[in-house]
Amino acid sequence: MANSGVSVQRDLRQMPIEGSLAMSAVGYSIFDTALGCCGIAWGEHGVVAVQLPEADAARTRARLLRRVRAAQPARPPAEVQQAIDGIRSLLSGEPVDLSAVRLDMHGLPPSHRRVYDIARTIAPGATLTYGGIADRLGDRSLARAVGQALGRNPFAPVVPCHRVLAAGGRPGGFSAHGGLQTKLRLLMIEGANPSGEPDLFSVPSRTAD
Repeated sequence: MANSGVSVQRDLRQMPIEGSLAMSAVGYSIFDTALGCCGIAWGEHGVVAVQLPEADAARTRARLLRRVRAAQPARPPAEVQQAIDGIRSLLSGEPVDLSAVRLDMHGLPPSHRRVYDIARTIAPGATLTYGGIADRLGDRSLARAVGQALGRNPFAPVVPCHRVLAAGGRPGGFSAHGGLQTKLRLLMIEGANPSGEPDLFSVPSRTAD
């Protein structure tokens, strides 16, 4: 059992570097949302990457293309357009379920996929802790590795890593532009902060562990 935990932890730490998804990507598109310009890239097996807004559209595009260098600007196919519409609605405050969006996780470690699959079960307005995800993986000691895997999540907010908090409801980390302020803003948009203020004290009351 212990050896299994070590194996999963090692697997979780196999972080994909930016650009490693390049061979899977075919097309990409930059699109407006209530929070700014997002990006999305896709291939024959589904969405390859999603990029939350950077400071402007050019920086959003540049960061997306660091992950998917082979992608070319293209008109989104119907399936991807549905994902774009869902992301737009979610970032506008609608409780949209994006769990049906088809993601291409080829090339990601199997345990990363498990973390992302668990994160996708967290509904808008709800949260879970890193330890809670580790429990579902079968080993509470994996909480730190879970955080590291979510820190390299290429699918936010379709894989809603912003809904995963540290122990005690602390916000933990967030690698998107704006860092923790962006994470808290996303939680507020979804109604996970009942006070309506960007503080850290009201989030724990909505946190499952």
